[in-house]
Amino acid sequence: MKWIYFAKLYRSEFQASCLAQRLEQDGWIYGYEEPNSVEIFRSRKGRFGVRFIL
Repeated sequence: MKWIYFAKLYRSEFQASCLAQRLEQDGWIYGYEEPNSVEIFRSRKGRFGVRFIL
């Protein structure tokens, strides 16, 4: 299994955590598979992103 990276990087960890929560909670609404693991990571330039494993 490989990590899938969400395309956008955010300035704050709070913004990235909002997206991570949405990925974890809203899968059943849109009919896609819920991710097994969701992580917030920090890029080399100090921005925050979200990655997940299906």
